[in-house]
Amino acid sequence: MKNFTIISILLVAFSCTRPNKPEGETATVDSLKYENEVHLKNVRQLTWGGNNAEAYWSFSGESLVFQSDFAEWGVECDQIFTLSVANSEKGKQPPMVSTGLGRTTCAYFLPGDSLIVYGSTHLADSLCPAVPARSTGKYVWPIYEGYDIFVANLEGEIVSQLTSEVGYDAEATVSPSGDRIIFTSTRSGDLELYTMNLDGSDVVQITDELGYDGGAFFSPDGSEIVWRASRPQTEEEITEYKELLEQGLVQPTEMELYMANADGSDARKITSLGNANWAPFFTPDGSKILFSSNHASERGFPFNLFMVNLDGTELEQVTFDDTFDSFPMFSPDGKYLVWASNRNNGGTRDTNLFVAEWID
Repeated sequence: MKNFTIISILLVAFSCTRPNKPEGETATVDSLKYENEVHLKNVRQLTWGGNNAEAYWSFSGESLVFQSDFAEWGVECDQIFTLSVANSEKGKQPPMVSTGLGRTTCAYFLPGDSLIVYGSTHLADSLCPAVPARSTGKYVWPIYEGYDIFVANLEGEIVSQLTSEVGYDAEATVSPSGDRIIFTSTRSGDLELYTMNLDGSDVVQITDELGYDGGAFFSPDGSEIVWRASRPQTEEEITEYKELLEQGLVQPTEMELYMANADGSDARKITSLGNANWAPFFTPDGSKILFSSNHASERGFPFNLFMVNLDGTELEQVTFDDTFDSFPMFSPDGKYLVWASNRNNGGTRDTNLFVAEWID
């Protein structure tokens, strides 16, 4: 679960309101990208309102599946929707493919594009779970123990339930070859990564260090994984992490990126930037990682997209938003990038989806 709804609320006072086009540019210039965004071309907005994120491509590259809490679509908290990339229109509601009950997160297409996998709390409670209060003054993410992972068809009918363990099971993504699912679970007592077959069988734990391991993705050839992780080190940090986890909370303000082989072996840290580094995804050739970070921010924002080599060298800034850019994902053919951004939101708290041609 990437918890972008909470982040977007924190950023409301700093929503992007500056002009997208520098003075003197003609109407033919890309109006939805900022200066220095040299890797993006023909940026196009796909949603208009609410908080929209976790947009992941179908295997065909024609559709996206994503989560949204847009009230005008009749939802009170995040539900799962699909969207035709070529036919998105302002004012047109895309089809909802979750139950409309509970809260959902992290949907992903299965091979063949007729089924999706996603996390949902609807079996635990048909109502939206409460967002935790910031009584401690610290920014936290909820880890709802009611989350389990389900498979549904594009008519919104649940076909199967893949997890039934006590505790949090969510953040499922699928390998490019379509043979394994990777997900995050608290079944061991900590937030660890696991893999399983598409039918939920052969569950294997692949991380075992104290801290939050989540948001994992496979490399283009399926041989490696990349994910975000927190690693409390001091006695005070460890105590705080464990106490928050017992309350179903994590504090995601210090996270770095890690890589490993797909079975969890040869795990290594690839960033040491400080602050929150998350939402990593491999570039189409598998040689770099594109991710979201606020490492250069003194007050927690802005978040922008950055790119780095697999060994952590040659850090490059990709987007230049004033507030929030995250959840980047390349199309299967590597020609397009979809991501979530606060740009062009008219000064509101809306986080929308954007797609652009990717320029190496």
